[in-house]
Amino acid sequence: MGKLTDIEIRGWIKAGERFEGRADGDGLYLRFRESDSGPTWRFRYRFDGKQRVMNLGSYAVLSLANARKTAKEMAARVALGYDVAGEKQERKREAIAKIEDEKNAWTVAKLADEYFERTILGRWKHPNIVRSRIENDIKPAIGKMKAEDVRPRDIDAMIQTVVKRGAPTVANDVLRWIKRIFDFGIKRQVVEINPASAFNPADAGGKEEARERWLTREEIIRLFQAMRDKAGSFTIENLYAVRLLLLLAVRKEELIAAPWKEFDLDGAVWYLPEHRTKTGAAIDIPLPAVAVETLRELQRLAGGSAYVFPARKMQSRMIPHIDLNTLNAAISKHIKPQLKDVPNFTIHDFRRTARTHLAALGVDPHIAERCLNHKLKGVEGIYNRHDYFEERKAALQKWADLLGQCERGGADIIELRPAKAG
Repeated sequence: MGKLTDIEIRGWIKAGERFEGRADGDGLYLRFRESDSGPTWRFRYRFDGKQRVMNLGSYAVLSLANARKTAKEMAARVALGYDVAGEKQERKREAIAKIEDEKNAWTVAKLADEYFERTILGRWKHPNIVRSRIENDIKPAIGKMKAEDVRPRDIDAMIQTVVKRGAPTVANDVLRWIKRIFDFGIKRQVVEINPASAFNPADAGGKEEARERWLTREEIIRLFQAMRDKAGSFTIENLYAVRLLLLLAVRKEELIAAPWKEFDLDGAVWYLPEHRTKTGAAIDIPLPAVAVETLRELQRLAGGSAYVFPARKMQSRMIPHIDLNTLNAAISKHIKPQLKDVPNFTIHDFRRTARTHLAALGVDPHIAERCLNHKLKGVEGIYNRHDYFEERKAALQKWADLLGQCERGGADIIELRPAKAG
């Protein structure tokens, strides 16, 4: 039989003709068994006195011309003393072994998850603060890297990315947690060195000074206007979150992770338990009418969820509420570009904003401090256990009235010069 041709091969395929092997010469032949989905090229040779066969590929992928070229190359290697089929099997074993190694490798993401589950989850009062740093800053930067491959330059690039976006305090947190994660990896014998060990806060966000930033009435007016202007991209839930954070002066994680069971909307009280406060002190928060209205609307939008701000999409960690960084990201992306001439502010500055305006409204300092769930200082803090609920209710209503005017545009209010928050 002479050399094969493409015309006869296509004719066999069209006729459905099956065969064990039809030779082209020089060890190359075509096989098309009943069980085969299509014809395949095979290369037959002898090595060490034994007959060997090697699969070169399907006719659909490897043309007749290329099959002949490949067979010629294989024959040349055999002549030099190489077992080409054995080499192919070895490459396949190495590839499989590499895939298995990659599958079982300790990536930074895997190490961070292990650290979180074994040392944070179930032990920390606010574990989602740590989870937020892992998911939003550490994993995107170095999460896919093998833990053993991370070098100091990778750590530096990660923390500088956070610094450049104007979040020095977060950069310090990222450095703090990545150090602990790699220390945990050393204990688990995942890594031998900690690539973050040489870094200190001076390399990240620097020394954290006490912030003094608060928003004036004019800035609050502009903030609400910007949120209204960006209503198509800045969701109504985000606007409600900002309103409640300013109004109630609570910490972001206290509101974002709040379940509905803590609220008595008919009684206009939020029963914030001790295990969800930074100070470890429970507090009953009086809710002004606008807060109740906002919460009722959020309850409608929550669609039966147990949380005030339920997760908006499937999350890898299945956190039932939105991520703690969701509101920060939305404000940075959609609102701050509309307020370029307004000095930078953070969500935590909303508490200082409320405290400052409460002072300007004539609220007694000890009442204003309790509105922020701050413990009273000195002897008064030791002996005075009165919680000033009614006084706080009146104070927050004053603040709600002013904030409502700001939200409506503020044309009917006069900017005062608030006393600095205590």
